[in-house]
Amino acid sequence: MPATESKRQPLPFTVAGVSMSELLAACEAAALISTPPRAPEPELSGPAEEHREAA
Repeated sequence: MPATESKRQPLPFTVAGVSMSELLAACEAAALISTPPRAPEPELSGPAEEHREAA
C-alpha cells in the first residue's frame, strides 16, 4: 500500500436510512405500548389501630 493512501474512516452504520435516534425512539415507544399498566396502590384509608398502654 503506497504511503499516499491512508486508511479510510469507517462510515457511520445505518440501516435503510434509519438514524440511531429514530431507532431508539421507536424502541422506547414499543416498550411503553407493550408494558401493562401498574396495579393500583392499595388504599390505606381504613381505620388506624389504637395503641394500647404498656403494662
